[in-house]
Amino acid sequence: MAGRKLPSEKVREVLDHLAGGLNPAQASRAAGVSLAFSYGLHHKMGGVYRPPGVTYNARYLDREERYELARLLELGLSRRQIAARLGRSASTVSRELDRNRDPRTGAYQPERAHRLAWQRQRRPKPSKLSRDPVLREAVQGMLDRGYSPEQASGRLTVLHPDDPAMRVSHETVYQSIYVYPRGGLKRELQAHLRSGRGTRRRRGRREMRGKIIGAVPIGARPPEVQGRLVPGHHEGDLVMGSAASNSAVGTIVERTTGYLTLLHLPDGHTADAVAAAVITRMTRLPGWFARTLTWDRGTELARHARITAETGISVYFADPHAPWQRGSNENLNGLLREYLPKGTDLSPYTAAQLQHIENELNDRPRKRFGWHTPREELDRLLAENQTVATTP
Repeated sequence: MAGRKLPSEKVREVLDHLAGGLNPAQASRAAGVSLAFSYGLHHKMGGVYRPPGVTYNARYLDREERYELARLLELGLSRRQIAARLGRSASTVSRELDRNRDPRTGAYQPERAHRLAWQRQRRPKPSKLSRDPVLREAVQGMLDRGYSPEQASGRLTVLHPDDPAMRVSHETVYQSIYVYPRGGLKRELQAHLRSGRGTRRRRGRREMRGKIIGAVPIGARPPEVQGRLVPGHHEGDLVMGSAASNSAVGTIVERTTGYLTLLHLPDGHTADAVAAAVITRMTRLPGWFARTLTWDRGTELARHARITAETGISVYFADPHAPWQRGSNENLNGLLREYLPKGTDLSPYTAAQLQHIENELNDRPRKRFGWHTPREELDRLLAENQTVATTP
């Protein structure tokens, strides 16, 4: 297929297969095109395909209606009669025929008409971000700070509650990056997209768990933990560096506020080292904010009894191969990989550098907090508890 341009019908066929759920390799076989062409189209579209037969607005005819229109034309019905059969206005049918008939033969071919209509709707249009430099700069600043497009969109409503002009949906940001690239605009936005990818794709993570002696199972945890209404319940784990370095960073996330605490482990991640780091950091928190800790099944927390004895924090362990039981921690660990990439040596990171990363993540807005940040949520709880403590 290389060296010549494929007909638009073949391109549409590949896109329809991709939109239907096939991967590029499967789509290339189904459409009879090269694997390189299929992958090239996949990346050009940013992994975002318009599903076959779907239009942007219900007022447009879909593929099935166009085939029915052609059938009724062959039966000799007038435009008004066809419109009545389709449940459309006569002007819609007239406009469809005037625009999409073959100019050479005057015949109406439904597949050709649908392709032409689809191409018109795909024609380049200035995006909202390209038209508004102030809004674009605000979004770009948030992406530079590591916000996701959804976080940037939500945070704008918090920072500019009375300014409708400072609104943009996260899908608009994604489309500016993936679907409708605009040269410099795409490069600016994509440069600081958290994933760094040019295409959208699913991600998965395989969990490797060890055994722990004397582990108190998660089923024994107080019921109040599950609801996230009572603060002070944490989830923890290690983010591992390269196998050669045997380095790691500890992560602890409070469930109610999403507040992150990073553990600096310069002497390795032995059970004694991890216990010492947990005790040092958790004793800095108010007692009402340090009630329980739910950890992975790794042996690095074998000294959990020491942690409980020195901090009063009850330690529980998640079930094997059940990362959703520590969902808050799993999510934060994924975000942390932006700063601590997989396969790298984490031992050179100093406590000050980890504190900087911790601060950045605690200052990111979260959807579940109405786009407020974990730090703002913690500050609110601190203020509430201080008010309660001083009330006579």
